[in-house]
Amino acid sequence: MVLSKSSSDALLSKIRDGLAMTGSEKLNLIVALSMPSILAQITSVLMFYIDASMVGSLGAEASASIGIVEPATWLFGSLVSACSMGFYVQAAHFIGAKDFAQARRVMQHGYIFGLVVALILMTVGIFIASPLPRLLGGGADIQSDATTYFLILSAAAPIHLIENLSSQMLKVSGDMRHPSVIAVAMCFADVFFNFLFIFPTREITLFALHIKVFGFGLGVAGAAIGTLLAYLFACVPLLYYAIFKSKILAWRLSKGPFRWNAEYITSAVKLGAPMALQYLLMNGAQIVSTMIVAPLGNFAIAANSFAVTAESLCYMPGYGIGDAATTLVGQSVGARRKDICKSFAHMTVVLGMIVMAFMGLLMYIFAPEMIGMLSPVPEIRALGTQVLRIEAFAEPFFAASIVAYSVCIGAGDTAVPSFINLGSMWFVRLTLAAALAPVYGLPGVWFAMATELTVRGILFLIRLLRGKWMRKIEDPIKTTE
Repeated sequence: MVLSKSSSDALLSKIRDGLAMTGSEKLNLIVALSMPSILAQITSVLMFYIDASMVGSLGAEASASIGIVEPATWLFGSLVSACSMGFYVQAAHFIGAKDFAQARRVMQHGYIFGLVVALILMTVGIFIASPLPRLLGGGADIQSDATTYFLILSAAAPIHLIENLSSQMLKVSGDMRHPSVIAVAMCFADVFFNFLFIFPTREITLFALHIKVFGFGLGVAGAAIGTLLAYLFACVPLLYYAIFKSKILAWRLSKGPFRWNAEYITSAVKLGAPMALQYLLMNGAQIVSTMIVAPLGNFAIAANSFAVTAESLCYMPGYGIGDAATTLVGQSVGARRKDICKSFAHMTVVLGMIVMAFMGLLMYIFAPEMIGMLSPVPEIRALGTQVLRIEAFAEPFFAASIVAYSVCIGAGDTAVPSFINLGSMWFVRLTLAAALAPVYGLPGVWFAMATELTVRGILFLIRLLRGKWMRKIEDPIKTTE
């Protein structure tokens, strides 16, 4: 049963007020917080499917031009997320301690500091856009489109920061509905903008009617413009709900003028720096992985990119449950509820593994159809199907790593989880991929990925069961009246 907003708010209040909760109440609260995020994540992937299929219809070169710089765009997005995380984890702890005033101050500092970081990232992206595709091993036939795509998305960094920080702040306050609904709307907006900017003006047939549809015909550049406009589309309402409408975070609830407090920035850097380093090296590893795939040809580059898109349909539920885990664990830490914190951690991880095991089974069965939706090229379809079926076996352990990692973030435990992610990626995935790619091609690269995700999931389960991630509960949390 999915709880109403008032019911879930009442259960969250039980955490903050130190009241006992039954097992069914905990499960209902996990589901209530997870479902909006899961539905938004799945909708996002479905819309991205349509987005990718639009580019895929332009041919293998267009798909490869995006695929070659995709890990670099992930890197920039991940660094924005790391910056946001340093602030929303603090806010979750203050909310759990019922110190809502400091939660609002943390959010205000997050926007200021985050925008500075995002502008720096945008500047770096502008400078490296031109040589990047060549350095990653992309051929001359795709370098121009790849540069344009990366350049436009780099310009979206400040907008993405506001969108991400506003969404995460609302989530840790217990408001999953508004971020989720807006995420769904953003996906539809992305498809609309891409439809408008990718294709030229053309005539389509709809129910035997011939309709002339306007389009800018910008191709790969149009896909990037569509994504930038979609971020802007979501950014405005998220910012509005976070700073004006939230019952906990609205700035009008604060008394007195804004005062700069460097301690919030210091704490954010301490929390976010390990994550930023992790994202930097993890996405650096993704870039190295792309360089391993690049010599295999445009078909392999495109199939690799499309398979990553297809697989995301399976692991998005894990991220939705992970959002709930971060909120519940974060507020439990702030409320000094060690018992309930551990219970929420174990329940969310088990639920995530069950859901993603089922999704992995579906992915194995329907792999041909999933790839077929993204590309009409037979060679890409065959390769994509093969690698998806390899990856399907790793999904339960991938779930363990996703949700347990979210648990650690909620608890403010960022250093060791970062080392787990980095170690497994660099020493397991890349080592195996480099050894297997020359012999087995793209399937060898994905076998290395499946092996690494299994190892990573096991390491996170060990971390979870040992309980060292809960040490923050023993530390004092500064509060104000």
